[in-house]
Amino acid sequence: MFTGMHTEKSRPLHPKVLVHALAVSLFWLYGSSLSAQSLEAGLYGGGCYYLGDLNPGKHFMNYNIAYGVLARYVIDDRWAVKLSVSQGKLLGSSSQSKFMPERDLSFTDLVTDFSAVAEFNFFDFYVGSRKNWITPYIYAGFSFFMFNPKSGGVDLQSIGTEGQNAGYEGRTPYKKYSFGIPFGLGVKISLARRLGLAVFWEMHKTFTDYIDDVSKTYYLEGSSINKNDPSQVLSDPTMSYSPGMQRGNSRNNDWYSFSGVTLTYKFNLVGRKHCRDLEH
Repeated sequence: MFTGMHTEKSRPLHPKVLVHALAVSLFWLYGSSLSAQSLEAGLYGGGCYYLGDLNPGKHFMNYNIAYGVLARYVIDDRWAVKLSVSQGKLLGSSSQSKFMPERDLSFTDLVTDFSAVAEFNFFDFYVGSRKNWITPYIYAGFSFFMFNPKSGGVDLQSIGTEGQNAGYEGRTPYKKYSFGIPFGLGVKISLARRLGLAVFWEMHKTFTDYIDDVSKTYYLEGSSINKNDPSQVLSDPTMSYSPGMQRGNSRNNDWYSFSGVTLTYKFNLVGRKHCRDLEH
C-alpha cells in the first residue's frame, strides 16, 4: 500500500545494556553509604500495559511481557531505595475502546523506563530473617523513560500524524522521552538467607500524551488523503474526518503499568554483617 517509505524497527535493549545499567546502579548505591544494612540486586519479570486515548480505563488490556534489572539499597527494616531499569512493549487499538472506536487507530510502543523509588515496609522485614520474613509494602518516586510509537512498522512521531511536521495550529514534533511518577504496592518475601522475592503492581503517571501518538485533533481533509502516503493515511485511516475534529483527549496524559515478580540476591555491606545476623 505504501511505497518509498523507509521504516525503522524497534529494537529492545541488548541484555548487556541491562547488565551494565545494573552494575552502575550497584556502584552508585554501594558508594553512597557503607553504613547501609545491605544491598540487593536482581531481575524483574512480568508484564506491562497502557492507559490513554486508545484505552481510557481498562486495566491489564493488551497485557504484554516486560523485564528488567534492579538494585535495592536497604536503609533499615522499614525503608529502602530502589533503582530499576524496565522494558516492555505497550499496545493499543481504538477498536477495543468505547471512546471513539471508529477511528481505526492503533500503535505499538517499546518503552524503556529508568526509575528511582523509596519503599516503605508495613512490617519489619529483612532478607534472611526467620522472624520478619514477609511484609506488604508501598513505594513512590520518579522515572525517566524513552518511547517510540509505531504502526505497521512506521515511526509515527517522524511523520507527524497530527500536523506537527506541517506546523498545523503551531504544533511541533513531540519528544520521544519524558518523565513520570511511579507508585505501587506489593509483598516482599524472604526465601533464604540471601534470596528475596517481591510481587508488585505499579502505575506510572506520565507527563506526555503521545505514548500512543494520539492527543489532539485531525489536520487533514479525509476525502483528499493520498492513499499511498503513510503520513496521511496513518493520521486518519478511515479517511473520513475533517481538520479540527477530535482525534484524542489532550486533557489527560497517558499512563503505563509494570507488574510481576522480582528475585534478588543480598550483599552484606562492610561493618554490618555480624550486627544484622545477631538482630535477626
